[in-house]
Amino acid sequence: MGLSTHVLDTMHGCPAAGMGVKLYQTTANATQASLIKALTLNADGRNPDGLLLDHHSLKMGTYRLVFDVAAYFKLHGIALPEPNFLNLVNIDFGVAHVDQHYHVPLLVSPWSYSTYRGS
Repeated sequence: MGLSTHVLDTMHGCPAAGMGVKLYQTTANATQASLIKALTLNADGRNPDGLLLDHHSLKMGTYRLVFDVAAYFKLHGIALPEPNFLNLVNIDFGVAHVDQHYHVPLLVSPWSYSTYRGS
């Protein structure tokens, strides 16, 4: 159980290796956020340390994942307009059942993104 993420670059059809990600715990109304972890995704588009939060660290409440999309695409030589259409992608989500696994994947291009609760 715990919390994980995985990012796929849909423009290039590959994992988003090198993308920066930050995990925050937020207040119920998401007006305040406390940084838990900052990381750079590995070659598989995942946290190199495995889970973002293990079963014992995952608490009921609200969280935010922040993906540095613009910096990732610039790193890969994609010319983006200023300002970028997508810069930081924030996904706010809630954890209601700490006995379950929460997987938050991101499918992203410079122009669009989607997410869902994975397994």
